[in-house]
Amino acid sequence: MPTEAEMPTSNDNTTRIFGGSPLAVLGRLILISILVGVVLAALGLDPFDILQSIERLARSIWNMGFDAFRWLWRYFLLGAVIVIPIWIVMRIFNAPKGR
Repeated sequence: MPTEAEMPTSNDNTTRIFGGSPLAVLGRLILISILVGVVLAALGLDPFDILQSIERLARSIWNMGFDAFRWLWRYFLLGAVIVIPIWIVMRIFNAPKGR
């Protein structure tokens, strides 16, 4: 039977569930939501009529032809140059240690 020192506290459980302190996680979620909102607004998406906005985006991409795919591919590669190495480093440092 675990002693009181070995039992997880409520704060440890909260941190484990949220992935950090709830206030810090909330702050990150707010900032990421604003960033994604800016990107989606630049794409012409409207949160109040998301289906029509997605349809309009798809039609504009279709109308632009394959230039849109070259444009998306270029931005994908540009972002991947930063995102993929950071992801790999995070996976290496957060890898589970031996049992």
